[in-house]
Amino acid sequence: MNFFKTFLACVLAVFVSSLVSSFMWFFMVIVMAVSMEGNTVSVRDGSILEIDLAEQIVDSPSTDPLADFDFMSMQSTKKMPIMKALRAIEAAKDDERIEGIYLRLNGGGGVMGTALLEELREGIVDFKQSGKFVVSYNETYSQGRYYLASAADSIYLQPQGGMDWIGLSSNLMFFKGLLDKLDVKAEVFRPTACKYKSAVEPYILDKMSDANREQMQQLVNSLWRTIAGSVAESRGIELAELNRIADNLEIALPEEALEKHFVDGLLYEDQMDDVFASLGVEPDKNGDFRFVSLGDYASQLPASGKLSAPQIAIVYAEGQIVDGEASEGSIGGNSLARELAEVREDDDVKAVVLRVNSPGGSALASDIIWREMELLKAEKPVIVSMGSYAASGGYYISAPADVIVADKTTLTGSIGVFGMYLDYGAALKNKLGITVDGVQSNTSASIGAFKPLTPAERAYIMRGVDKVYDTFTSYVAQGRNLSIEKVLDIAGGRVWSGEDALGIGLIDTCGGLKTAIAVAADKAELGEEYRVVEKIEQPTGFAAIIAALDARVRAAVAVPEPVVSAEDYRRIREALGQQGILMYSPFRVELQ
Repeated sequence: MNFFKTFLACVLAVFVSSLVSSFMWFFMVIVMAVSMEGNTVSVRDGSILEIDLAEQIVDSPSTDPLADFDFMSMQSTKKMPIMKALRAIEAAKDDERIEGIYLRLNGGGGVMGTALLEELREGIVDFKQSGKFVVSYNETYSQGRYYLASAADSIYLQPQGGMDWIGLSSNLMFFKGLLDKLDVKAEVFRPTACKYKSAVEPYILDKMSDANREQMQQLVNSLWRTIAGSVAESRGIELAELNRIADNLEIALPEEALEKHFVDGLLYEDQMDDVFASLGVEPDKNGDFRFVSLGDYASQLPASGKLSAPQIAIVYAEGQIVDGEASEGSIGGNSLARELAEVREDDDVKAVVLRVNSPGGSALASDIIWREMELLKAEKPVIVSMGSYAASGGYYISAPADVIVADKTTLTGSIGVFGMYLDYGAALKNKLGITVDGVQSNTSASIGAFKPLTPAERAYIMRGVDKVYDTFTSYVAQGRNLSIEKVLDIAGGRVWSGEDALGIGLIDTCGGLKTAIAVAADKAELGEEYRVVEKIEQPTGFAAIIAALDARVRAAVAVPEPVVSAEDYRRIREALGQQGILMYSPFRVELQ
């Protein structure tokens, strides 16, 4: 009975997907046309640049033509690449029309990667060197928002609001019990040395291994030191005191945040007018202050550099690494290799920055990209800028770079490999009454066809896994100019923070995308005369819009709410759907 219910539900999902896609495409075309209309933004003298996280900061420009529109809520959500946001803040620093920055950290910006918060915060700290003010206001401060707000000269909180200051945690979901109930058996293959390569643990264990707990504890401690250390420096509170406050949960009420010097005042938003007036900002003739949003301000900026100037190309590698061509949210081995080949052959491009924000994925696709990175490096400087995570396959493709730049909160390393095989034979028989039978010309011709692996088949898979690990570690030793003994000591699948990775030679310096661009300009000896160009393969035409809409409808009807969130469900499918030998790291540490 359950089988037929599931079957009918799938049929209904496909039907609804097709129907909604057909019904709504013309509406979406109208929305797209309206959204693409040029908006002329007038920045008046005495303006305040408002950074509102309702404008979601993302790592890279999207190739999805409908990326800014959520048809389920029928609302447009502005998304701004970090490069565009940083460029706007830098321009505002020297813009005489801009008096200062107002951090209004509300809105639906949701979860931001730690590196994005770090880079945005560094951009605000740099802005303050102009002598202009930065003030922050919000009804509530999550830890991520407070980390960003702590860059401000003064922080204000709504009198009935609140804030979090409790420390960091990282939790993993384990599926072994579920697989046992379903009679699905997971077999994993990883080199003996890869004891930290824990991507497979959720399918074979019901809790963290000792090695995984060790690396995750060190990782969380390192990230918290960076976050709490930045707050300590900005707010003049001792790090030990910040940890004591977090341990004892001493901040829950606005009055407690004020008493502990986390905020400078408890105000209603209308009272912020008095704050701006005290900073010397003049209102207009109607008594209103002039605000310009970060997105609107960025939209009126001219192109970076002269059109005739030599170029520094930014190429984006964001998402899981997959074989073949890329789709939205993934890195295609062939797609990225082709992009790298194009910038290699472009005589106008004098240096390349590869922005990597990836947990890895296919070992084969990673190697295809690695080869093109080697060819590119032979002809022009290549700098890697690591985002929130550049681990496993994400590190594999980074290793050939001349210089690797990572944020302190980047998750990187995870130099390891694994293979995973799921045996569904017993599940089909015991749960659905389905059996599989057939013939074969040779002993292992049906390897992977709903039956347990034989010893010979396990050895066959393990030889491939060992070969990839040997290749991975040798490439890291070659690219990072380290001895193989040193690489093996820091590898084993272990994940490191960017700050810790600097000390062991996995990266060259800590910093964000702006730092990587500056390094690229220096390596190419371009001085101050260069133009930054983002290389993005944008789908075009009516077919691209329909494909994007169809994908969004299917994703919306496919998530089995309310068991898990859409993001958790995506990660489960991503992990279970992986085939072949993989270099993949599942860890995410994100601040709300």
